[in-house]
Amino acid sequence: MVVLVTGSSGQLGQSLQKIAANHPQIIFHFYSSSELDITDLAQCETVFSAVKPSYCINAAAYTAVDKAESEPAKAFAVNVTGPENLAKVCREFGTLLIHISTDFVFDGNADKPYTEEDLPNPTGVYGKTKLEGEKAIAAIWDKHFIVRTSWVYSDFGNNFRKTMLRLASEKTSLSVVNDQFGTPTNALDLAEALITMIRSGKNTFGIYNFSNEGQCSWYDFANKIFEINKIKIDLQPIPTTHYPTPAKRPYFSVLDKSKIKKTFGIEISNWETSLKNK
Repeated sequence: MVVLVTGSSGQLGQSLQKIAANHPQIIFHFYSSSELDITDLAQCETVFSAVKPSYCINAAAYTAVDKAESEPAKAFAVNVTGPENLAKVCREFGTLLIHISTDFVFDGNADKPYTEEDLPNPTGVYGKTKLEGEKAIAAIWDKHFIVRTSWVYSDFGNNFRKTMLRLASEKTSLSVVNDQFGTPTNALDLAEALITMIRSGKNTFGIYNFSNEGQCSWYDFANKIFEINKIKIDLQPIPTTHYPTPAKRPYFSVLDKSKIKKTFGIEISNWETSLKNK
């Protein structure tokens, strides 16, 4: 079993590298964006020709949500053209494609967790390009899994957990929004779920949701991070209106994980439990 991973220097890519040794039956090939530029179709074909992967996990993405508002062309290249190219080469080489998407494809106006059947309605450039990337894949290659996730954190890259820990070392007080709700996702849990999907050998293609279980606000998330790390800090809850950003965030983006749990027998930890196990 040969698995090619794009975006290997990101949070998910590095998490997959961390656990790869636990799965000796899989031969992993990791490519960072400097080693494989998914926006370059010829480069994709060259790499696929050499590796001949059974699966491709596309962990490459333009994820700078606010920056995307002023760099739409860059976001489009990585989040739409890139997946389109991968779908084309996956079709050419018979490779099953696992593409990582986001809760930002939704507008956040729901009052219950989003299922895979709910209608997307992204409000910003990042979410719009991620949705266009999903559509590009679906139009080109039917043997694909699209996995939507949310609030990803890890020991790698840039993420909310690392930012909170850094800011706590620099400041005595912090303000965090308490009226946006979602679910943190430990990148290691996501990585394990993807490997479980691959090892199952199932061809139940389509869209799947994955995050940890439960829900919280960003304020709740920050509070738990400080509690676990025994950090004393003056943490103040604030409304979104007090922290304006270029891109509008979904107010509610909790994902329903019933489909992925039932299809692949995946057991998912509560977000607080997974955060403690970091």
